Amino acid sequence: MRAAGDDRPTLPEDPAALRALLLETLVEVDTLVAERDALTAQNERLQHLLLKLKRRQFGQKSERLPEEQLLFAFEEIEATLAGNAAEAGKASPALRDQHKKRRRAGRGRLPAHLPRIEQVLAPEATVCPCCQGPLVEIGTDAAERLDVIPARFRVLVTKRPKLACRACAGVVLQAPAPARLIEGGVPTEATVAHVLVSRYADHLPLYRQAQILARQGIEIGREVLADWTGTGALEIIPVVRRMREILLASSRLFADETTMPVLDPGRGKTKKGYAWAIARDDRPWGGTDPPAVVFHYAPGRGAEHAKALLGGYRGILQCDGYGAYKTLAAASEGITLAFCWSHLRRQFIELAKGKTAPIATETLQRIAALYAVEAELRGKPPDIRRAVRQERSRPLVEDLFAWFSAHLARLPGSSPTAEAIRYALNHRDGLMRVLKDGRIELDTNTVERAIRPICLSRKNALFASGDDGGARWAAVASLVETCKLNSVDPQRYLTTVLTRLVNGWPNSRIDELMPWHCAADENS
Repeated sequence: MRAAGDDRPTLPEDPAALRALLLETLVEVDTLVAERDALTAQNERLQHLLLKLKRRQFGQKSERLPEEQLLFAFEEIEATLAGNAAEAGKASPALRDQHKKRRRAGRGRLPAHLPRIEQVLAPEATVCPCCQGPLVEIGTDAAERLDVIPARFRVLVTKRPKLACRACAGVVLQAPAPARLIEGGVPTEATVAHVLVSRYADHLPLYRQAQILARQGIEIGREVLADWTGTGALEIIPVVRRMREILLASSRLFADETTMPVLDPGRGKTKKGYAWAIARDDRPWGGTDPPAVVFHYAPGRGAEHAKALLGGYRGILQCDGYGAYKTLAAASEGITLAFCWSHLRRQFIELAKGKTAPIATETLQRIAALYAVEAELRGKPPDIRRAVRQERSRPLVEDLFAWFSAHLARLPGSSPTAEAIRYALNHRDGLMRVLKDGRIELDTNTVERAIRPICLSRKNALFASGDDGGARWAAVASLVETCKLNSVDPQRYLTTVLTRLVNGWPNSRIDELMPWHCAADENS
């Protein structure tokens, strides 16, 4: 008879079954070794880059990067190392235990002035399973983790009493330790969510967050916060991946892209990366699908990156006139492009500022008349929107394009006004598509608003550590910005999602982890 708590697997008695089990185990070991070696090689490259950056910090003055850029580069690389370590730990219990011991050895003690909230996890049974006698407490395992609620910090103390039987030797019962995102570390999942929201929603680099914590008497270094960031960002990737699948099943999407400076490891300078985005918001025509946005980082702006994000999509794609979307639509019979009137309007705004281009001024007035019609249609059903557009907007649009054609023939071909008119005429079909479908919007402002926070991140954080840092930003920002679209507190949402994922949330129920379900829970 086995002692209580002995969870070793039972081996088969049959030699053939035992041999098959051994072969299966050897295959699993080979797979784990290959994954470990790949992650080890990647970590070695990142460690090499980290050493190069540190040399630049203490090198000749002309070769140094600004201090804030160096700090940000360090934290991004360390977050990637933590993500790699977390991924390796999921496949290897030995590596997971190693990471847990390393964190526990270096974490120190939490400040004594922080309030302690104790949680006692006692065994369900209070009597001995052998003799049914009463159990007595012989000790307690206590673990402290740093928890956070808005504007104040506290220490969450989890106690797990050990209960033993006086009459029976070797009988000790204790509740299992709760699952943790940061094994061997001090933060709760709410604390990791707070760091992610501060970094990717409030655009606070980790070194500034470390300074804020220090003002509370909590000495947690930037490199530790980077560890938490990398581990937390890795955990939410399945949710972001599923949200992209949900968006690609929509009948209409917005798309846009913008630059994102990233560190070029070989030169110690920054290069130009791109943040691509797809968004859905059907509220203007009364659609019931919840709004959402998914970001995708890419090192370039070519059509192959648009295909990587939108591959397999079938529906209406609202975008600007960038050629990558046209190439994508040409290669896929299922994509219909609808172009943005706001982008057309911008072609004439600068021309009108000088008050020397009457054509540009009148163009803006004509486009403003279209927007006046749209303001009356906001929230109306698609059939009503289409009918009103056919009646009131179509004459305005057709007259505008006829007016463009007449003026283009009289303008110098190289003039800025002629170039703006040619842009309009070249995109005429896509611009007029809004008249035929009440679900289409006049512009792509939905996705532009969602992508705007990158500008703040560029200003405050300066750049991402590289392609990995860009991908990490895209994953967290997808959830944060979707929370904003659904009026959900991203701190509360990420706390809930990280807690559920760490405790083994089933993949078959991953749709329940979408931000709009959190909105429903908050309103119920």
